[in-house]
Amino acid sequence: MVLLSLTASHHELDLDALERLSTGSMSVGRTVVGTCRPVQGTVVISTCNRFELYLDVDAPLDGDTVRHATRHVAELVAESSGVSTDVAASSFTVRTGSEVTEHLFAVAAGLDSMVVGEREIAGQVKRALAESRADGTTSKTLELLFQTASRTSKQIGRSTALGGAGRSLVAVGLDLAGRSMRPYPVARAVIIGTGAYAGATVAALRARGCEDIRVYSRSGRAQAFAASHGTGAVGVDTESLVEALGDADVVVSCSGARGGRPGPAADAEASLAYVLDAASVARARERAAARAGDEPEPDALVILDLALHRDVEPSVADVEGVLLYDLASLTAHAPATERAVVDQAGRLVAQAAARFEETRLGRAADAAVVGLLDEAERQVAVEVAAAVERLAGELAPHGQEPTESDRDEIARAVRRRAHAALHGRIVAARATALAEARAAEAAVVAAAERTLRAVPATD
Repeated sequence: MVLLSLTASHHELDLDALERLSTGSMSVGRTVVGTCRPVQGTVVISTCNRFELYLDVDAPLDGDTVRHATRHVAELVAESSGVSTDVAASSFTVRTGSEVTEHLFAVAAGLDSMVVGEREIAGQVKRALAESRADGTTSKTLELLFQTASRTSKQIGRSTALGGAGRSLVAVGLDLAGRSMRPYPVARAVIIGTGAYAGATVAALRARGCEDIRVYSRSGRAQAFAASHGTGAVGVDTESLVEALGDADVVVSCSGARGGRPGPAADAEASLAYVLDAASVARARERAAARAGDEPEPDALVILDLALHRDVEPSVADVEGVLLYDLASLTAHAPATERAVVDQAGRLVAQAAARFEETRLGRAADAAVVGLLDEAERQVAVEVAAAVERLAGELAPHGQEPTESDRDEIARAVRRRAHAALHGRIVAARATALAEARAAEAAVVAAAERTLRAVPATD
């Protein structure tokens, strides 16, 4: 088996390019497993700042199978997202073996996030594995990889200052919003969406003293979410949302409804519509002004768009009295993280990845070690037989012969000497086997990466 990952994130692409690449691509994992026989499993991570596919490939060391899988994935991503194949291919960074492991562990720990150390990503990694299980696309190797990534993330959270810093896009956004609105204990908030970010937003708002929280969702899940989180729910139509916005001080939109799994063809156009457009926000501001009457102008409405696929129409920023912050602007305001803390977390990631890789690749090394042990046992048997024969010759003149206890003692002494002499050879054989396995995987990914870059355009 070869671990292979194709990753695209905010480090390599701007958010607009990343949005185009990941639109409609959540189904790629199922399609790859269903149509590419060598791929034994996939897990897809799609968040506000990354789109990553992790594959477990049954590949020979010549790399042809991996090259085929890599080409096939690039074509499927292109087909599902509407970009050309060469754009999809050139957008991905290809990793294999230990590179896959170390990258995923760093992602799960928040070291690769827009806000370094953010904790939401750990939950997103767990949900990616759960979704893969539900789709029937995971594998034993991917299960172990992702479960170990989650444990490593928890360890880093407990062992470093990164875990207690409360860093997240939600926190950055709410802190930024708090500078332009009335204090949170008397503020009214509207959350658009019912996913993980919505739950994190409820917790972050309450931590700041905000209790007047209402939730809106086009999917119809607002009532259930509100009941489970102790918030109010907004009606299911646009007018209900406009009415709620008229009273709101801050809106956090994190539904990602425009980038979800595509529905029936009849719903395709609706799925591309913004959840919150400029006309709706303008109507909400007009209603707020009408209610205020002769009172001073209402405070600014702060809107935080945390969805990669933009819940909020960009022209909302032009509506008078509205401050709109999207992912790019929030990232620019993210706090810096101390280099020493990041380095400490990075060392823990590297150590955990090395342990995982040694276990994963240890099967090849174990075969070499078993061969040495089998050889040693054969030699032990020969030496024991010779030693027993010598003892028998010494005892024969006295009318005695070696007892079972004598045989056991001789066997233990010979085996101790043999294993002591073998220790150095075992260490060397294991190291050589691991190095050869790593070198083979490196050769595979190099060939796959060359093929990926050479995929011809289909447009």
